[in-house]
Amino acid sequence: MAAPALVALAHGSRDSRSAETINALVNEVRALRPDLRIEAAFLDLARPSFDTVVNRLVRAKFEEIVVVPLLLSDAYHAKVDVPTAVAAQAARHEGLQIRATSILGHELSFLEVLDQRMREALSAARCRELDALVLAAAGSSDPIANQAVARLARVWGAHHKLPVKAAFASTTPPATGEAVRAFRSEGRRHVAVASLFLAPGFLPDRAAELAHEAGAVAVSEPLGAHPELARTILARYAVGAVELVPV
Repeated sequence: MAAPALVALAHGSRDSRSAETINALVNEVRALRPDLRIEAAFLDLARPSFDTVVNRLVRAKFEEIVVVPLLLSDAYHAKVDVPTAVAAQAARHEGLQIRATSILGHELSFLEVLDQRMREALSAARCRELDALVLAAAGSSDPIANQAVARLARVWGAHHKLPVKAAFASTTPPATGEAVRAFRSEGRRHVAVASLFLAPGFLPDRAAELAHEAGAVAVSEPLGAHPELARTILARYAVGAVELVPV
């Protein structure tokens, strides 16, 4: 019997760079597990849709599917959109065993990826000195999701022995520009911003624009296609595959 298929389910964006990055990340996962059937899918705004991918797998005779949501925050998309989409597929395909795992979330190992992206940004900016950090994320109407970003920021700042603020690209304050200006008002002139986003798009671009306008010396790229994220996707898949086994 074939192992369950893995569907890496991203939210989706009108920005083509986002889908390109998600596909590159999924290719990283395939490189680690060439024996698995692994597909990328999107909830909205990009192709292939989740419906299309599940239909394709059902036609290929897969009876079990593990869905790994490519989400960093446990907010509305994780709590409502993904469960609704998975339930709809289970109802549509009789006999299909399909389960969504927990999201990628904020693994401490992702800080290593943040550091790598930050080193790349600082090298490009020819900046060798830092006296403050800002961790920029999408933000949510769910305060618990925002608190999780703030906790990760504190851990990251403590590791580098630098003051750090969490900032958000949505309506949740503070915005990245506000966080950078707050540090600069304290006399800190070398403030760098790390992008806690999975892929490029409107929100990361807006966060970077506001940060540069406020005087940030460097803004890192999103996490992107990185082996650490690929390993995390496979770890989530492994748990989901076990949970599909009837007791």
